[in-house]
Amino acid sequence: MRLHIFHWEAKAMPRPANKYRVMKRELPSKPVFRNRILARLPKDESNRLQSKMQEVEMKQGTMLYEPHKPFRRVYFPETGVASIVTVLDDNTEIEVATVGYEGMVGLPAFLGVHKSPAKAFWQVDGKAFVLDAKALREETQRGSALAVTLHLYIQAFFTQIAQSATCNRVHKVKQRCARWLLMTHDRVEGDEFGLTQEFLARMLGIRRTGVTEVASDLQRGGLIAYSRGHIRILNRVGLEKISCECHRVVMDEYRRLLG
Repeated sequence: MRLHIFHWEAKAMPRPANKYRVMKRELPSKPVFRNRILARLPKDESNRLQSKMQEVEMKQGTMLYEPHKPFRRVYFPETGVASIVTVLDDNTEIEVATVGYEGMVGLPAFLGVHKSPAKAFWQVDGKAFVLDAKALREETQRGSALAVTLHLYIQAFFTQIAQSATCNRVHKVKQRCARWLLMTHDRVEGDEFGLTQEFLARMLGIRRTGVTEVASDLQRGGLIAYSRGHIRILNRVGLEKISCECHRVVMDEYRRLLG
């Protein structure tokens, strides 16, 4: 509830004593973030940054940045997943990385780059803290803990991109699908998330029939349940056995660098 303080000018109508009380809002000792980058920041920096950010509900399909257009904001996911894709001349889109609570969407803005040939959009519903790109640059130019943490994140992010390229080149469709499902499951709350076979095929750069065959196989094996655009993970250990080593390599690097 927002509190309004009224100042009375007329002497004939003095303000009744104790009618209005100014409530002093004290900041917690340190904001509590699920996002691993924000969670690593010291108290003073964390409080300062929180005052500049907004927490926003993110819906599937929300565009975060488009190819060759200026970065205006960066996003620190708390829940849900964002997707970074490259766009070919024929408008084919291939996913090169995903971002969840371990990272930030908009790394080029931190690096001083104002545009990118890639695009980013929200993939699985969730929440994120949103910060103006200008405010990010001002904060990191202080030589802050945020700048140090983002440099660590860049290394982990590059590992994900490199491993994704390797995976798409040498591993089978079933292994790649299992890796993608595990990466998404790592970042969402619970075991169920929205996903269509058409979307997954587009992200993996394969035909929908290939995804349909794999999804049916995983269902028969009791690893997932798929219905009306939603997937539920039933047996994560089983998915890990089917997946290639790429998921483990990427997550080990994130844990090593960001905890």
